[in-house]
Amino acid sequence: MNSLKTVLSKAIQGQIHSEKEFQKFYSVDASSYQIIPKMIVIPKNEKDIINTIKIAKKFKTTVTVRGAGTGLVGSALNNGIILDMKNFDSIKIFKNHATVGPGTIKGKLDKKLEEKKKFFPPNPSIGSFCSVGGMLGNNSSGSRSLKYGSVIDNVIEITIIDGNGKKIILPKDKKISNKIQSKISVDEKQFPNVSKNSSGYRIDKIKSGKDTHKIIIGSEGTLGIITSAKLKIKDIPKKRILFVIEYSSVKNAINDCIKINNTNPSAIEFVDHTTLKQINYIFQKNTECLLFVEYDEKITLNERKIKSIISGNIVKKLTKKQDIHQWWKYRDSSLFYSLKSIKKENRIPHIIEDAAVPIEKLPKLFLILKKINKKFQTKSAIYGHIGNGNLHVRLISKRRKMSTIKKIAMEYFDEIIKIGGTITAEHGDGLARSEFIKKQYGKTNYETFKEIKKLFDPKMILNPGKIITKKSTVIRNFEKI
Repeated sequence: MNSLKTVLSKAIQGQIHSEKEFQKFYSVDASSYQIIPKMIVIPKNEKDIINTIKIAKKFKTTVTVRGAGTGLVGSALNNGIILDMKNFDSIKIFKNHATVGPGTIKGKLDKKLEEKKKFFPPNPSIGSFCSVGGMLGNNSSGSRSLKYGSVIDNVIEITIIDGNGKKIILPKDKKISNKIQSKISVDEKQFPNVSKNSSGYRIDKIKSGKDTHKIIIGSEGTLGIITSAKLKIKDIPKKRILFVIEYSSVKNAINDCIKINNTNPSAIEFVDHTTLKQINYIFQKNTECLLFVEYDEKITLNERKIKSIISGNIVKKLTKKQDIHQWWKYRDSSLFYSLKSIKKENRIPHIIEDAAVPIEKLPKLFLILKKINKKFQTKSAIYGHIGNGNLHVRLISKRRKMSTIKKIAMEYFDEIIKIGGTITAEHGDGLARSEFIKKQYGKTNYETFKEIKKLFDPKMILNPGKIITKKSTVIRNFEKI
């Protein structure tokens, strides 16, 4: 019998690798996990993807798509074939949309759009390095999702190859669109009451046949391999203003955030004491946290508004492009700063780092973290998109027991779900959170998820173990540290 590599070699034009150094490279991403794959395929065209899927089915192996490897939850890791989409990096810019390949690096897209005085609104802090396919797979967001929405709100059309090796364009394909709609049964009471959510399949976003492409966004390569996407683009705002506000109390910052949110800012970001210590600026000694608040319209009016409602101290009012960019770099480096400030032996694998809650429940979220820190003898570094109720949490502790990490995750997610939140707002489920999806969404929604999976991938070969899973993977496959 011919080997998998031999059969693939005859069928595809792209590259195939099974050398140990390739297996090792593709066994990790930016998460805490490691899984050694059998084979890496770097397809040259759509036909290569179709053939890879069909061959994988015959050999009863799996296909997991990968972008730039910047994912934080192990979404792009598996033990079958890894499909690296880096050759699919085309960009075509039109008046109000851009047609982009999934292997396109977001930083490259940003530069091309800037030349046309346009921008694609979702802006992850790792945006210069992540791929558009990864952003689509995770329903990425970033700071400006407060005004402009997540990826799911900024896509017009998606082309995929499904688990049967069939090319589908959504929402254009009416037959598949009708099938998707016929399978959707939403228990809205079980859906998180949040403005950002990248957990499960977003069946709540499909209101008509025109929305069926949204089922693919946030699906982490479990329903199909994206080969192209038509993205909404907007004119770059003519003016922007950024306020950096310091607070001696987290409680006051939260109260102000809720008020500021009603003034239609493009971003409200939170930075805690651990992170602000790394910023090259001398704050007041009692400063506990910062809010970054940006507006890109009605600048004079909004400046008056914010000054009248905040209790904190404005330390920076920035209007020059380079100054705004520099201070956003400080905020976007929060992940780096939080890791820099934690000794390697005190880093806990990042599992609970992306929950979001209704904005009015933010005080409760900080109380939950306080309770966890006390119970498990941990400390927290906290930063993130507070205007969306989405905070990134890094736990600090000398304790390394894997069972403790799982207990923390279970307790944290239970509490988040109880207050109407989501276990992941923009980073996806992956290995870290897929086992908690059923608890978050309840039986009706989870059964619908399974029906959607069956429609696109009946043989369960596309990125198995993610979103739909019976296995507990939250602490399995941690990279050796």
